[in-house]
Amino acid sequence: MGEAAAVVAASRDGFFGLGECKGQVVIDGEQVPLVLTPGSEEVSGHDHKALVAALVANREWVEEKVVANSGVLLRGFGVRDAVEFDAIVDALGWPDIRYVGPAPRTHVHGRIWTANEGPLEEFIYYHHEMVLIKEFPGKVILFCEVPPPEGGETPFVPSFRVTERALQEFPDMVEELDAKGLRYTFTALSKDDTKSMRGRGWEDAFATTDKAVAEQRARALGMDVEWLPEEGGVRTILGPRQLTRVFPGRKGRRMWFNTVVGMHGKELSSATFADGSEIPADFVRRCGEIIEEESIQFRWEKGDVLILDNLATLHGRRPSLAPRRVLVATCKVDLA
Repeated sequence: MGEAAAVVAASRDGFFGLGECKGQVVIDGEQVPLVLTPGSEEVSGHDHKALVAALVANREWVEEKVVANSGVLLRGFGVRDAVEFDAIVDALGWPDIRYVGPAPRTHVHGRIWTANEGPLEEFIYYHHEMVLIKEFPGKVILFCEVPPPEGGETPFVPSFRVTERALQEFPDMVEELDAKGLRYTFTALSKDDTKSMRGRGWEDAFATTDKAVAEQRARALGMDVEWLPEEGGVRTILGPRQLTRVFPGRKGRRMWFNTVVGMHGKELSSATFADGSEIPADFVRRCGEIIEEESIQFRWEKGDVLILDNLATLHGRRPSLAPRRVLVATCKVDLA
């Protein structure tokens, strides 16, 4: 049975059909992302409640497809706003997880938040969501409410492909980094700065203005902190962390589960060996090139809902013209 026939057979009453999007690729026989569209004109005429009911009825199948294809794009179902998006997130049945990280975000409705509100002209580098935190999302769900007139794509990268290629070119360095571990630092001010894509202040991130409480919450997340004299800032220290990870149910693939390229040698962040020694700059540069070469690009359309397997994909944001409004929900992982 081909993938299109399998999609129709698996979804009850032919609700889902198989579509395509520009930039889609085939990896190990699977379309990435898998594009699900209305299976008939009758389906396309329904409101979001029909999609919610179909997702509830097909939860296990959708979960299987997200894991098998690393990402599923729901396109053409006419999802209109944060309220409808929130109902779709609930229908999928994955528990919520609170975002912890440097990106400035605003709560919109229910489980829904704005995606990174940093300046649209900046490129948000590829990352696994909350990769440095002990408890990270299993799924990241994105909704395009207002597609940008130009740019603004949310490219994503099959993480295991980066590891495969890095091992081909730098086998000793990859194994040494995995054996010794990584250490990261990040500096944040006390208040939010929406002029920066990493401008979330520590008071917002830790939901307190009390430094003692912030320290306690940081430790619970696996961080140490150093308070800085200037502007009430803080330096967070994380490590040791692995370079790669293997997660259940994903064909034994070794994921590039780190943010070395995104944090190495930056003004407010660093990535080093766990003992503080430097990671060679040429290794970091080449890994950045590999990540870009493996990236999958697609253009947002109004109403798109993209479900990413956060254990298997890095994602980012291309520079964009305004307006652009993409909303996000993050869901807990089950590694059992």
